[in-house]
Order: sequence, then C-alpha cells, then structure tokens
Amino acid sequence: MTETTALASQRWRRLMPLVFITYSFAYLDRSNYAIGSAGGLKHALQLTPGQVGLLGGLFFIGYFIFQVPAAIFAERRSVKRLMFWSLIAWGVFASLQGVVSSYPLLLVDRFLLGVVEAAVLPAMLVFLTHWFSSRERGRADTFLILGNPVTLLWMSVVSGYLIAATSYRWMFIIEGLPAIAWAFAFRALSADRPRDAKWLAPSERTEIEERLASEQAGVPKVEGYREAFKSWNVQVLSVQYALWSVGVYGFVFWLPTIVKSLSGHGIGSTGALSAIPYALAVVLMLGNSYVSDRVHQRRRLFVWPFLIVGAVAFYLSYRVGTGHFVESFVLLIIAGGVMYAPYGPYFAFIPEFLPQNVSGAAMGVINAFGALGGFAGAYVVGALGGGTKSGGAFIFMAACLLAAGLLMFLVKRPRVVEQEERPRGPRMRSAAAVLAARAGTSPDPLVGGSLESALHSGRRKTH
Repeated sequence: MTETTALASQRWRRLMPLVFITYSFAYLDRSNYAIGSAGGLKHALQLTPGQVGLLGGLFFIGYFIFQVPAAIFAERRSVKRLMFWSLIAWGVFASLQGVVSSYPLLLVDRFLLGVVEAAVLPAMLVFLTHWFSSRERGRADTFLILGNPVTLLWMSVVSGYLIAATSYRWMFIIEGLPAIAWAFAFRALSADRPRDAKWLAPSERTEIEERLASEQAGVPKVEGYREAFKSWNVQVLSVQYALWSVGVYGFVFWLPTIVKSLSGHGIGSTGALSAIPYALAVVLMLGNSYVSDRVHQRRRLFVWPFLIVGAVAFYLSYRVGTGHFVESFVLLIIAGGVMYAPYGPYFAFIPEFLPQNVSGAAMGVINAFGALGGFAGAYVVGALGGGTKSGGAFIFMAACLLAAGLLMFLVKRPRVVEQEERPRGPRMRSAAAVLAARAGTSPDPLVGGSLESALHSGRRKTH
C-alpha cells in the first residue's frame, strides 16, 4: 500500500464510523416513534390518526427552524462542539417520549427533539466537505446517510420486540440513552478539520488541506448567504427536496401501521416486515454512489430515475389494493428502496456549485425545506388515514415523488472556473496529470494515484 493510499484509508476508517453512528442515533431517536405509535402509544393516549400524524410531523417544525443556524455554526465555529451538546440534548428528549403521558407535553417534547436534531445532517455534511475531495464525497455522504436505512433496518426489528418484551415507554427510554454516551465518544475521536487532527502527521494534514483548497479554486465565488440562497439551483432543489421528503417520511412514519393493518400480524412481526425495504435501500445507495463517484456525475442521472420509479411503485401498490398483501408489499419494498438510492450523489452535488463558505448554509436551507416535506408527509398521510383507510395517501406520496423527479430537469449544470481563469502557478495541471486523466486514472492524492502529479494538478471539471 502506498503512502497516499494509506492516508486515504486512514481517513475512511477513522471518520466514517463517527458520522455513520452519529446519524444512526439521530435517526433512531426520531423514527422509533413510528413503531412506538403502532405498538401502544396511540392506544394508551387514545389518539386519532390526525393527532398521531401531528406528533410525527411536529418534529420537523423544530427541525426546519434551526437548519440554517446549525449549518452556519458548524462552518464558522465547530462541528465537534455542536454535535456534543446536540447528542446529549436529543438523548434526553428522546427518552422523555417514554415518560410523558400528556398529549400536549408530548407535542412540546417532539418539537424540542426536532430542534436539537436539526444540527445533525447539515453539520455532518459540512464536516465531510472539510475532509473529503469531490471525487470521494458521493460515497462519503452515502456512508453518512446510510445511518438512515441501516438504523430503520434493525430498529424496526429490535424496537418491535422491545415493545413486545416490555412496553413502548421502555423502548423509548432504552433507545434514547445511548446518544448521551456517544456524545463523549464523538468529542474524543473527531477533529473539525485536518489541521486539528493529532492522529495525522503534519505533512498529511497539509496535503489534505491543500488539495481541498485547490478544488475550491474551481468553484465560482459567492460572497454571502443572500447570494447563495438566491441561486436558481438552491431554490429548485429546496422545492424538489421538500417533495421528495413527503414520500420518504410519509413512508417511514406510516409503514409499520400500513403493514400491521394489511397483514394482521403482531407488532414483533410487523417490525421485522417493515425492515425489508431498508435492506434494499442500503444496497441501492452503495451501488448508486459508487458509480456516481466513478463517472463523476451527480445532477440528473443518479437522482430522477429512482424517484420516478418510486412514484410508480406507490401508485401500483394502491392499484393492487389491500386484498393482495404480498403484491402490494413487494411494491412498497421497491418504493422504499429507490427513494433512498439518490441521497449520496444528491448532497455531493451541492458543494460542486457553491463554495465552502456558503455551501453548508445552502445545504441547511435545502434540508430545512425537506423538513417541511417531512411534516407534510407525516401529517397529511395521517390525515388521509395513514394509508390504511383509503388510497389517497399512496396517491399523495406518488404525486410528490413524481414532481420531485421531474424538477431535477430544471437544475442547471454548475459553472466551473476553468484552468485559464485561475492564476497560473503551482495549481496548473502537469503533463502527468493530463495523461492520467486521459488514461482514466485519478491523480487525486485523497483517492490514490501519483502523489507527485497530484500535488501539481488542478481540479477536474465536474458534471
């Protein structure tokens, strides 16, 4: 193994478990509500489907409000500090879901849980832009967001059997406390930027920082947040991600209820069946991000086809009807899997058309609109009967996914600062780098190749 390859491997081994586990805890503590609701909370508090949907959706209102402030704090100050306090707070609020017996207090608790978890995704995405090059970022973002389906995969099973063995209250308490312990592990093991990493040699810190700085030279400058938020792509992606999230969170929050209603199984078996779509999601996410990074394409091909397929699967599941559980459930598995596939390439695309000083806040804006979509997905699907009383919920999710897929055609190709526009000097591509590019190899020191030619190479054009 070369020195360069070892450096790349060291970063992946050290940082990927950190971001994966952190996002896994966040997703566990926001999503076990779906199992808890089907497993006793709804009955214990005598809630209507609309009230259940409001409890699920109110999380996203708090989540929406604090997305951009969290992203700005992460970029300007410290991801490590932000995540330490957020982990402690959301562990407390997640556990309180098993303690509170009042519907109004539970509404407050769900809102506050959304507030403290708002930091997670924008902060982690900012964190990865500080550590990984554009040719790695699709896979890096995927490993982060894999915490979503992987957590739902095991959570659906474990939470169901925890409720069967104890109660929905103890399930919330048991699954909320580990986030508090993880806060101290994250603070001890993470570093905000390569220059802060004591586990890297000084030369390695410099190498990573210089490569990432050279990539930023190829991104058009944006002076402030206002200009970034007015960007056509940011505005289109905000609406697009909101619609996408309607389908995702309508599915996540109501799948256990739909499965239990259609199959007639108990909560343990319902949890196990609800895990199957997320197994497919893991496979599709890994494959899609790998190919996207290899061909360095993000914008359309690795996003819209999956969303269109998801829309069709939702609609066909409705058309098959509740009288054919197996066929309907297979289509729900497909819909769930393909909805997750585009996440890695999608979030890797944003830092490729906006510079680092504003890309974190832009991702916060886009994810904030996703939170509004999450609220609509949880609440409106509940108001439509939770997918168990009529086909309206399936048609609603299908329509939103279809619109999200079509909106990707309005996203513009990012303008790249070409080589002749940059100052001449050490950042100009060497002949070795040009030959490597023509040969289909990468001189990027962060993904392997010739270290010498990499240090003199400029940023390739992205798509």
